[in-house]
Amino acid sequence: MAPLAHSVLVTGSNRGIGLEMVHQLVEMTDPPEHIFATCRNPAGSQGKALRDLADKHSRIHIIQLEVENQSSVKASVAVVESHLNGKGLNLLINNAGVNSYASLETVQPEEMLSVFNTNVVGPILVVQEFLPLLKKAAKETATEEMSCRKAAVINITSKLGSIERGFEVMVASMLPYRASKVALNMVTVCMAMELKGDGILCATIHPGWVKTDMGTEKAPLDVESSVQGILRVLANLSSSETGAFLDWEGNSLPW
Repeated sequence: MAPLAHSVLVTGSNRGIGLEMVHQLVEMTDPPEHIFATCRNPAGSQGKALRDLADKHSRIHIIQLEVENQSSVKASVAVVESHLNGKGLNLLINNAGVNSYASLETVQPEEMLSVFNTNVVGPILVVQEFLPLLKKAAKETATEEMSCRKAAVINITSKLGSIERGFEVMVASMLPYRASKVALNMVTVCMAMELKGDGILCATIHPGWVKTDMGTEKAPLDVESSVQGILRVLANLSSSETGAFLDWEGNSLPW
């Protein structure tokens, strides 16, 4: 099996899905040469599990990145470039996100804006700043076929953002969160259209309802199974999936 990618960047990698993704990437038979694991506060107590993992694997580079802060994102690009030694970045996974259970009656403007800032504006900023490295990776790969080995942006979304089927999973309002994931889905389709000519694949993936701090213990899916599924899906993505809304098993979801 061909390697998933030469280089991968994962945001929000200090816990949950992001941390498990870094763990499974580095344990692959043919792991990426560079795994850039970013989080808001790597030196804090919440970054300990990630630091412990990185201590065991030289391929993992921990980078401070606050997705809502453009200066922070710009600084992270410089660090990534220093490790890539002139090569591009193949795979960018926008995983960082926040939850909200607010309803129409309880939501405050500040909460709505905060959730959108992290879940929608953040991924846009990250892609904007890393776009030159993604384009460089796409040009370095001779094949016309899109893939994560060439250059790709994967935005981690949620089925809760599906207008047609989002209430099958959970009936709770979660108005800011649901709305932000609908917006992220549209952002992904816009990215796919704009970047297709550059050979950069863009897709959005629902990881399932996962047992994490965000998904709670009520969730039916363990994080290991979710990430195993996501990585299988990523390994098989091609041009036909750019702009797609998929789940962790590779099924297409309705918008």
